[in-house]
Amino acid sequence: MDPPRIFTIEWEMMDKTRFFSLSMVNSFALRGLLYPFTVIKTRLQIQKHNALYNGTFDAFLKIMKYEGFCGLYRGFWVNSIQIASGIGYIITYEKVRHMLTVYADVKDSKIKGLIGGGCGSLVGQTVITPFDVVSQHMMVLGQIRDKKATNSVTMNPLNIDPTARKGLAALIIKEVYKKDGLKGFYRGYFASLCTYVPSSALWWMFYPVYSDALASALPVWTSHMIIHCVGGQLSGITVAVITNPLDVIRARIQVHRMNSISNALNVIWCEEGISFLSKGLSARIIQTFFSSFFVVLGYETLKRWSVYDQYKDQIRW
Repeated sequence: MDPPRIFTIEWEMMDKTRFFSLSMVNSFALRGLLYPFTVIKTRLQIQKHNALYNGTFDAFLKIMKYEGFCGLYRGFWVNSIQIASGIGYIITYEKVRHMLTVYADVKDSKIKGLIGGGCGSLVGQTVITPFDVVSQHMMVLGQIRDKKATNSVTMNPLNIDPTARKGLAALIIKEVYKKDGLKGFYRGYFASLCTYVPSSALWWMFYPVYSDALASALPVWTSHMIIHCVGGQLSGITVAVITNPLDVIRARIQVHRMNSISNALNVIWCEEGISFLSKGLSARIIQTFFSSFFVVLGYETLKRWSVYDQYKDQIRW
């Protein structure tokens, strides 16, 4: 009799060295592919009303027109340092799931995903918030209506020369430190936790829910990889809609240098009203639609490449 098929590859089934080395390469490639959506989403979230952009597509066209292709990758190299935090995130997620199974006898994948995803994000955000602060200032610097009109920058809270290119990250770090000291690099840290911890926890909770539902509804010969990828997309879209208001508040605090969530919420509400709930949502949904697909595709592929030989015959692609 053939051994049962394995739908979820667990921590103890994998070669960790191979998994994490491949994960770093995958994470960098994925971040490079999807980074323009992060830039667009951030700019849409922090602008007042529709001061410069009327939506995702309009933002894309204007950035390409006035700043060129490089405008879509402002702050990328600083942001890409976050790959290290991604390793910490996935280690924490997998280890927490493993510990819940071994020591707490938790069998429900939804509960393990919820707790593991939340813990992973807590570790990840502690590492990446300073890089987030710097990269977001780089993302919004340069919102110029016309290349010749260098005085028409719409967002420059640090009063940095928008035409600067070399040493821009160092300049931003210097200005943030001058204005706020070390705590300036953790501005919005609590807001980040309030955004990304529940986002991560909910994503990993919904992921097995959608994947299991699809596996039950589709024919038994359906590719497990397709089921996981679609489940990841549905989970990502669900979480994007639920947590978008928190992401808007986080972006405003970090870029506008606001002091608290309540202060940011009050200002946003006065400026935007109820519409702030969907501010930048279209860009976020597009980003999460593709990112969830590629994250799951990469994640599940790397797990299959890293699984020990004894399990390979039980894994279906």
